[in-house]
Amino acid sequence: MSAVTPKGVLTTPIFNNNPIALQVLGICSALAVTTSMSVSLVMTMAVIFVTAFSNLFVSLIRHHIPSSIRIIVQMTIIASLVIVVDQVLKAFAYEMSKQLSVFVGLIITNCIVMGRAEGFAMQNSPGLSFLDGIGNGLGYGFILMTVGFFRELFGSGSVFGFTVLHPVQDGGWYVPNGLLLLPPSAFFIIGLIIWALRSTHPEQVEANEFKMKENTKPKEAV
Repeated sequence: MSAVTPKGVLTTPIFNNNPIALQVLGICSALAVTTSMSVSLVMTMAVIFVTAFSNLFVSLIRHHIPSSIRIIVQMTIIASLVIVVDQVLKAFAYEMSKQLSVFVGLIITNCIVMGRAEGFAMQNSPGLSFLDGIGNGLGYGFILMTVGFFRELFGSGSVFGFTVLHPVQDGGWYVPNGLLLLPPSAFFIIGLIIWALRSTHPEQVEANEFKMKENTKPKEAV
């Protein structure tokens, strides 16, 4: 097993072990908040903050947490950080807070955040755990921003609210594709991202679960 390095824990989750594309975690919010780049960016920043600092705090007290209540302690730390993020958004970016709706609060139950606290922070130093939280947040954000880019560009004709493809209702040539503003479209875009990542990183492709033995012929129909 290769040694854990700061560079590795920071960069590996972005492409090689992406929490959405490879681990298939955090899909729900990826479908709901990626209608625009600005909303995707704020959600990314929120998840990076919560994941990084929850990892840090869990790692700092990991030797003092009784095993029987470790999940409760982790969720309490995560919930406290999510409340901070939610209140800051309501105080300084109320319109953005309304767009994100319940999905900021649902960071508490995000499998990425819980998984890194339990799977990494409980076994590693605070510094590495903090970097791991940032790395997984960046990996999550990479998918969100990519999906948000295509959904906003082709669904509304804009990027970060600035018009790129001038729509016909404003005298332009582009007819916005309303389908891309619906959550199911994110499934297709995420699927294409997974295909692209696994095409460039063949080691991410799972081995066949079932294999036919050599010289085996299909059973003839009776």
